[in-house]
Formats: sequence, structure tokens, C-alpha cells
Amino acid sequence: MSSRPNLAGRLWYDSVFWSSFTFFTFGFSLRRSGWRNMPKTGPVLVVANHQSMFDPVLVGLSSRRYLSYLARSGLFKQPLLAPVIRSLNAIPIDRNMGKDGIQAVLDAIGKGRAVLMFPEGERTHTGEVQPLKPGISLLIKRVSCPIVPVGIAGCFAAWSRFHTWPHLSPLYCPPGPSTIALSVGEPIDSARYKGKDRDWVVEDLYQLLVEQHAAAERLRRKPESVG
Repeated sequence: MSSRPNLAGRLWYDSVFWSSFTFFTFGFSLRRSGWRNMPKTGPVLVVANHQSMFDPVLVGLSSRRYLSYLARSGLFKQPLLAPVIRSLNAIPIDRNMGKDGIQAVLDAIGKGRAVLMFPEGERTHTGEVQPLKPGISLLIKRVSCPIVPVGIAGCFAAWSRFHTWPHLSPLYCPPGPSTIALSVGEPIDSARYKGKDRDWVVEDLYQLLVEQHAAAERLRRKPESVG
């Protein structure tokens, strides 16, 4: 399988990219920084904090690099959705990221793809970066490619797990709590994690995500202070 989607996938991916970029820029005052940190070629593991259902699309806007997304295996059984996610080279995994899921990610990285995952395992309940799943260390210690941390801010207010519908913060209106920003950190050499124990790996990756989340929070469009 190619590191790029097929022709239909590329056309679909590009149309989603530009329509989403417009939607989030004008609807949520999207700002982004560090997008040049994303390697243009070669295998990459992209890790991000998880605030909302918007997150996969938003991280896709952090770079013009085609990303492969992890998707629950059950989604590949849905008649309307399955062809779309297959055209984008989505990777089926089980909810618990077991051995088969880890191997699927390693196989995709071995083919030169950029793979996005959310090490928290689920959307945050508070807006802050939640503890990472311990099993992430099994994957991190086995990859031999750059690891790029991405921070997302504002999506918890925009469309958290507790909201039925998104809350807009339009670009040409006074900024509200749901303005969105992304911060892409510098690539980390995966050799950093070789020989380290599980707790060290999980804590180090957690701190990287906390730093990028804080950077994205500072970048967000906010109301001007009074006085």
C-alpha cells in the first residue's frame, strides 16, 4: 500500500482539507503554529491530545502532509463510511489498541506513512491533557521514526463530549471561549525512548503533549483584557 491515498482518496482528502480549513478558520477563528515542523516525507508518528470529535480533522490541518488515521474496526463495517475511510488509508484497530493494532501502526510506518494517534485513548473529561494509556509505551519503544507532538486548545469548549452540538466562535465576531488553535512541536527522535522503562516513556510523552497544549492555548484568539 502506498504512503499516499489513491487518486480518489487524494481528491477527497484535498477537498476535505480546504473546506475544513475554511470552516474552522471562519467558524472557530482557527490559528496554528509550527506546521513546518511536520516532516514532509518519510515515516512519522503524530501524537496529539484529544478534546473533541473535531480533533482528527484539525490535526490534518496542521500540515499538507497526508495523514493516516486510526479508526475503530467497527467503522469498517458501516456501508457508507467504510469506503471513505478506506480511500484515506485509515488503519483499523480495536478500542484497546491491542497487539494487532500496534502491529498495524508499525506496518503503516514501515511503508513510510504519517500516522496520527491520541495516546489518551478517549476525549478528555476536563479540557486538560488526561493520563496516557500505559500501552502507548509498547508502540513508542518499537517505532524508528520521528515522533511529532501536537497540542489542541479550544475544542473542549467548541464541542466536548458533553455537548450535543458545536459552539461557534466566528472570526469576525468578538472571540468567545471556543476559539481553536493548534501547536505542532519539533520532531522527537524515537531513539530518546530506547531502553527506557514504561513509566518514563509515558510521563515524557505526557509532558510533551502538555507543553504543546499550553502553547496552543496561548495562541488562541481571546478577548482583549480590560484596564
